[in-house]
Amino acid sequence: MPSPTLSRFVCALFLIFFAVQKPFLFAAPKPISVKVVVVAMFEIGNDTGDAPGELQYWVERDHLDKVYPLPAGYHAARLNADGEMAVLTGQGTAHAASTIMALGLDPRFDFSHAYWIVAGIAGGSPDRVSLGSAAWARWVVDGDLAYEIDPREMPQGWSTGYMPLRKTRPFEAPAVPLEGQVYHLDDELATWAFNLTRNVPLADTDKLKEIRAEFDGAASQRPPSVIMGDEISSSTYWHGKLSDAWATEWVSYFTGGQGQFATTAMEDTGSLQSLQFLAAAGRVDWHRILVLRTVSNFDQQPRGLSAADSLARQRIGSYSAYLPSLEAAYTVGHTVVNELLTHWSKYASASASTGQRASPKP
Repeated sequence: MPSPTLSRFVCALFLIFFAVQKPFLFAAPKPISVKVVVVAMFEIGNDTGDAPGELQYWVERDHLDKVYPLPAGYHAARLNADGEMAVLTGQGTAHAASTIMALGLDPRFDFSHAYWIVAGIAGGSPDRVSLGSAAWARWVVDGDLAYEIDPREMPQGWSTGYMPLRKTRPFEAPAVPLEGQVYHLDDELATWAFNLTRNVPLADTDKLKEIRAEFDGAASQRPPSVIMGDEISSSTYWHGKLSDAWATEWVSYFTGGQGQFATTAMEDTGSLQSLQFLAAAGRVDWHRILVLRTVSNFDQQPRGLSAADSLARQRIGSYSAYLPSLEAAYTVGHTVVNELLTHWSKYASASASTGQRASPKP
């Protein structure tokens, strides 16, 4: 029988061994390195097999079969063997901000080299973009942060009852955007994505031609194409010619005349705010973020119809170019995703647009 002294010695050796080996025995698994994150905003039903929303084509066509529950976000993330991920944020800025933050902080994933591509549908101004078209944004401007009085009570001479916070009249100079009100994406990356996709063919149909004929905007009669065009993002779904005029001026005002309003969407300031914070924390690279919006409907009434009657027609799944816009979001967005994944050794540590490593800080 071993002596008490020997037993204590063996016990001590075991404890020392356990203490030294504990970090290795119970170490967390290495995070999964994600190469591309596709950000979709809504889905009508299931992720596959039914009427499509923004996520479904990506899941089905890119075989995003591995599902990672995301309890702190709106919806599970999905991943394939190539390092391509898709996440569904839910509609509105609050859903988007919380879901992107939950995903970006998830210790299961390493996003330090990932490219993020928002790929969703939007309303479009018939003066700048046509139905079924795709627009790469350089600027995303928040349309919610504002003062507002009912336009029936606004002073004579005002064009709108909506005005910047801390100002006393609409579009009062100088523009002083609040933090989180204006996002300037990487110009060179957006231009790179546009040049890569500008000749991607987008289907035109007799139905689209028929709908376009009802509008008078400078771009309304053009067939679907890929353009550079900026976005206003707000959780309020607005509609009408007067609102389009406000959005055009709002984007120009807050970007010092550099941005040109083309599309209107709901979630992207929420997603971009979280991505900016995550970039400041070193979790993502701010210079690897792209916003692509495709036009499912015009943002105003056609010739001879009131704004109210036109708005009554606007429902998800029944937009005038709903399926063509979903197809455009996938077709154009996937061209960029495929380029990144196919030549990942080229893009892993270098910017897609410059060939140089970009700073992870915004």
